[in-house]
Amino acid sequence: MNKDFYNGLTGEIITPSDVLYNEARQVWNGAIQKFPKVIVYCYNKNDVKNAILWAKDKNIGVRIRTGGHNYEGYCIGNNVLVIDISRMNKLELDSQNNKLKIEGGVLNEQVYELLGSQGYPFPGGSCPTVGVVGYTLGGGYGYSSRYLGLGCDSLLELEIIDYKGDTVIANAEENSELYWAVRGSGGGNFGVVVSMIFKLPEKVEKVSLVEFYCVNATEEQMRQFIGIWQTCLVNLDCRITLTSSIYKSIEEGQVISGRGIFYGTPDEAQQIVQVFEQITGLTVSIKYLTFLDAIERIEETVPKSQKFKSTGRFVYKEYDTQEIENIVDLIKDTAEGSIFAGITFYAMGGKIEEIGEQDTAFFYRKAKYIFGIQSVWEDPKYAKENINWVDTRFVYIEKITDGSYVNFPYSGLECYDFDYYGENAEILRVINNIYDPNNFFSFPQSVN
Repeated sequence: MNKDFYNGLTGEIITPSDVLYNEARQVWNGAIQKFPKVIVYCYNKNDVKNAILWAKDKNIGVRIRTGGHNYEGYCIGNNVLVIDISRMNKLELDSQNNKLKIEGGVLNEQVYELLGSQGYPFPGGSCPTVGVVGYTLGGGYGYSSRYLGLGCDSLLELEIIDYKGDTVIANAEENSELYWAVRGSGGGNFGVVVSMIFKLPEKVEKVSLVEFYCVNATEEQMRQFIGIWQTCLVNLDCRITLTSSIYKSIEEGQVISGRGIFYGTPDEAQQIVQVFEQITGLTVSIKYLTFLDAIERIEETVPKSQKFKSTGRFVYKEYDTQEIENIVDLIKDTAEGSIFAGITFYAMGGKIEEIGEQDTAFFYRKAKYIFGIQSVWEDPKYAKENINWVDTRFVYIEKITDGSYVNFPYSGLECYDFDYYGENAEILRVINNIYDPNNFFSFPQSVN
C-alpha cells in the first residue's frame, strides 16, 4: 500500500508489511488472531487525536488497546486502526491531596509499584499487565474490592478524546453524565481515555495474604466446598476479598483452591477461613506481608498469555443440593486438548454494595459473587472443542445466574446490553448518543 495512505498519523506506526506486525497484533488471549490494517502506538494526546481524525477521513473502524486483555479480543479487529496507548504510561502521585493521576496506558503493576513503595494499597486487578483504564471502565473487581470498593469507586476524574478529536473532562461536576457512564460501561466506549485521577486509600503497614489448597479433591469435597463458600459469604468480614476455584488441570489434577487479601492480622484471618478446614486435606496458608509483597505474589501466578474461552456471571441466590451437584458436574468432563478447565467464584459484598445500583453504570452491586467458567488449551487445533465446551455449559450457568460482568465478556450473549448493564442499559445508550452520536467507537458488544 502507498505510504501516502498513512499520512496524518503520528506516533509509532505499524503496518502489515512491517517486521514487527505479527508481534504487535498479538493480545493476551492467544486464541484471538486478528489482522488490523494499521496499529498506532500513541505517545501523547496529539497522536490519539490524529489517529481518530485519520480513521474518520479514511472511513476505517477503530479499536482501543492498552494491555490487550479483553477476553474476546475486542481491543483489536480485522482491517481496523488499533489505537494503542500503552506508551502513554506516566504516573503522578500527589500524596498531599491524596490523589493519583495516571496516563491512559498505565498497567496494574506500575500503579502497585509506585503506591506500594509508599505504603498505599490500591483497588486494582490481579494481573500485572492489565491496563488500569480498561479495568476501571468495566467497574474493576480485584482483591481489595470488598474493603476499598471497585476500581471505579475511587475514580475522581478522567480525560477522554472524543470522536471529533476534542478533549473532554468528566467528573462529578463537569460532564457528570459521562462520569456516571464510564464507571461500569466497559472499555472502548465513548472515546479514548488518556488520563484518570483516583483518590488514594489510607496507607497500611501490612495485610494478610490468605491461600488454601486441596489437591486430589473428590467431587463430594467440591460439593462440600461450594456449600461452605456460599454460607460463609453471608456475614463475611468486609476487610477480606476472597476468590476460590474448583478445577481440573493436566499438571495438578482435580483441585480446590482459594486466595484472598485481608486487611488485618493473620490471627483474625485464620478465624475467618478456618471454616474451609472442614474439608479433609485442605490446607490454609496465611502470610503477613506489605500490600506490595502480597499483590506481587498474586501477580506471579498469572501466565504471560494463554489460549482460553471464559466468562463471568453474577450470583444472587443460594444454590440447593441439586444445583451444587450440577455445578460440579460442569467440569466432570473436560474438552479434548484442555490443559485447565474450571469454575471460579469471586466474592462481592462489602463496600461494593454500599453504592446504589444506579449511582454508577455498574449495576450488579447487590450480587453475592461472580461465577466464572474457563477452559484453557495450548494446541490451536483444539480451539473449537474448548470453545464449544464453554458454550454448552453456559446454557445452564445462564439459568442460575443474573447478568454478565463486562470485564469478563462473552460473545455468545443474545442481549448483551441488558446482560452487562441491567437496568442501566437504556441510559447508557442515551449518553452514548450524546458523546458518540455516530457510533464511531463501535465494536462487537459496544454501547450503541
